[in-house]
Amino acid sequence: MSNFFSMIFRMKYINRWGLMRNSFNENLSGHSFEVALIAHALAVISNKRLNIAVDADKIAVIALYHDAPEIITGDLPTPIKYHDEKIKHAYKIVEKDAAKRLLELLPDDIKQEYEKLLTPDITDYEQDIIKAADKIAALIKCIEEEVIGNREFINAKKAQLKFLNEMNCESANIFLEEFLPGFEKTLDEQ
Repeated sequence: MSNFFSMIFRMKYINRWGLMRNSFNENLSGHSFEVALIAHALAVISNKRLNIAVDADKIAVIALYHDAPEIITGDLPTPIKYHDEKIKHAYKIVEKDAAKRLLELLPDDIKQEYEKLLTPDITDYEQDIIKAADKIAALIKCIEEEVIGNREFINAKKAQLKFLNEMNCESANIFLEEFLPGFEKTLDEQ
C-alpha cells in the first residue's frame, strides 16, 4: 500500500496567499494546474517561435509537481521565503527533504519515475520556463483580484511584473504580450 497519491491529492487543502485578503481562495492544486498549462504554453512558444527545442509535455508534468513539497511544508509566504539568502537556502533544503519524504511513499519499482518530477534534472532554460510560468500564474491571480476591485494585490502584481521583466524570458514576454490582456476582460468581452 502506498500513500503517495493520497498525499498529492492534499494539495487542494494548501491555500496560497495566506497573508493577503482574497476575494476567492487559491489552493495549491489549482495553482499547480495553471502553472502546468502556462509552462506548456511557454515551451510550445519556445519550440514554434524561438526555435529552442523543449519537451513541452515533460515541462507540463514537472510543473504539475513543482510545489508538491508544500503539502508537507505548507505555503511559506514570499516575504519570509525570500527575506534573505540564508533563509532562501535553508528553505530549499527543507523543500528537498519534503520531496524525499513524498518519494519514500512510493513503491520502489515506480519511485524513479516520480523522482524525475519531484527533483527534476532539467536545464536552466527549462527551469526558467517553469519559474516564469509560476510567476505568470501569480500575476494572473493578482489581475483577477484587481479586476473585481480588490486593491490588496496591487503591490503583488507590481512585484510579479518586476520579477518577470528581470527574468527576461523571451517565451514569457511573448505570453504576456499576446495572452495576458485577455485576463482583464469579462466573459462578454472575450
